[in-house]
Amino acid sequence: MKISLTQKYNVPGPRYTSYPTVPYWNESDFTSEKWITTLQKSFIESNSKNGISLYIHLPFCESMCTFCGCNKRITKNHSVEEKYIQAVLKEWKMYCDLLPEKPVIKEIHLGGGTPTFFSKENLESLINGIFKNAVKAANHEFSFEGHPNNTTYEQLKKLYDLGFRRVSFGVQDYSATVQKAINRIQPFHNVAKVTFWAKEIGYTSIGHDIIFGLPFQTIEDVIDTVEKTNSLKPDRLAFYSYAHVPWIKGNGQRGFNDENLPKDSEKRKLYEIGKKLLIQNGYHEIGMDHFALEDDSLYKAAHNRKLHRNFMGYSASKTQVMIGLGVSSISDSWYSFAQNTKSLEEYYEIIESDRLPVVKGHILNNEDLIIRKHILNLTCELETSWTAESLNFAELPEVLIALKEIENDNLIVIKNNKIKITEEGRPFVRNICMAFDLHLKRKSPETNLFSMTV
Repeated sequence: MKISLTQKYNVPGPRYTSYPTVPYWNESDFTSEKWITTLQKSFIESNSKNGISLYIHLPFCESMCTFCGCNKRITKNHSVEEKYIQAVLKEWKMYCDLLPEKPVIKEIHLGGGTPTFFSKENLESLINGIFKNAVKAANHEFSFEGHPNNTTYEQLKKLYDLGFRRVSFGVQDYSATVQKAINRIQPFHNVAKVTFWAKEIGYTSIGHDIIFGLPFQTIEDVIDTVEKTNSLKPDRLAFYSYAHVPWIKGNGQRGFNDENLPKDSEKRKLYEIGKKLLIQNGYHEIGMDHFALEDDSLYKAAHNRKLHRNFMGYSASKTQVMIGLGVSSISDSWYSFAQNTKSLEEYYEIIESDRLPVVKGHILNNEDLIIRKHILNLTCELETSWTAESLNFAELPEVLIALKEIENDNLIVIKNNKIKITEEGRPFVRNICMAFDLHLKRKSPETNLFSMTV
């Protein structure tokens, strides 16, 4: 029996928010001192030209969503807010003391957890504290993730006054059955309310995150969710494939069984139907899993070939340096990656001892840097080229051999030292990137590491 392309290519694989991917970092060759050296080098090269990005992880949530694989701490005790913010600001001051001049901040993203767990007063203290040691870029883009159930008008207004113009609301799915399974009870009314508030206040980019492949999710559920989304007309959308990774410690993915999940072609059909409806309503597909209206900065960046991808996902702001603050955050100097401890208690302990809470990372070698460029090209522009000698690497011939079957399936076109992903190949971008992933080729995972690609 002939199998479908979805069945053929639906294998475990990375999401490529970095290269090398975290499981393949060379931790034995990494030290905090090496991380700081590469950060200083990259900062000097880029701060005055492009500025830097900041990712701030705010880990607290009032309840556990059982689809979530993020680093979080479940609590209803809001007295934890102030201590955490003071620790983050101390970490930031330590970074600023290592840099030769004030950072110019082009991009801030508040992620989590639930950033809107924090009061407007504490969010204001956080942002004002950041800018005691930094300046805003003229064309900055500040964004945050908001939970529709607890985001208040006052929080939205305060963050707007502090320079935020983009907000992303986690929706996932409007089906009562699905919401119960993932422990995310969230009425449409709540999403509509915060969306209208954000528009009224003046946010220029309002995003909704929805997910396909959730437990018990049907075609009717996706149609209903997308139609409700279209009625609110957010400027951009993330339409993610649910990443089922129940083996990750503490991720909470235990509220349903594997047999409750749509799989392979059934799951992919959910995306294709949602995509068709979104395109009919004026949205354009951007890279992997994203859609935007033509007046949104994400569409403009893609149209102008300036789209970037990092640990925060797709971004219209391309910076060479991204500093991650807070528990579990990952930083990127372009030449290296560094991750903070995932333990909140250890994070506090290290900060109190006046040390950066970096516990692991990876220093990129020349091969890593070349392949990283190819993977960024594929995920952002759906094509890459090695016409320039600087984009050649020793194992490129073997990579091209590995891509031959993908080409035979009409997912890519290889011509004149260039690869272009076809429309049929868009669902398989991660698989195409995997052909370039030499770390993955040299050492296949012996245990579960990645979610399925399609």
